[in-house]
Amino acid sequence: VQLQASGGGSVQAGGSLRLSCAASGRTFSSYFMGWFRQAPGKEREFVAGISVSGGSPDYINSVKGRFTISRDNAKNMVFLQMNSLKPEDTAVYYCAAAGGGSIYSPISYRFWGQGTLVTVSS
Repeated sequence: VQLQASGGGSVQAGGSLRLSCAASGRTFSSYFMGWFRQAPGKEREFVAGISVSGGSPDYINSVKGRFTISRDNAKNMVFLQMNSLKPEDTAVYYCAAAGGGSIYSPISYRFWGQGTLVTVSS
């Protein structure tokens, strides 16, 4: 599976962005998908994940109620709608396809997109 993330940009605090991740390959629908982010000088952290069926989304506490992950298996796409953005959300965001193990750990993900930069100014 090849992944390509897009949709990043610069917004002011309180604004919104929608990240998209396009996947190639007919096996996309069989993968748990996650969004991670990495801020300068920090480790890559789990942001949100979604199951194969699209149910049971999971989020890091700091984005609950503000971010929504979704997927469209027919179009091989996964999305991250980000509302009420805060400066601390500034990071490079990555989409990834899980290979097994804890969904919260980057090492559990087999395929990664190239990342898209989100910058939130105060």
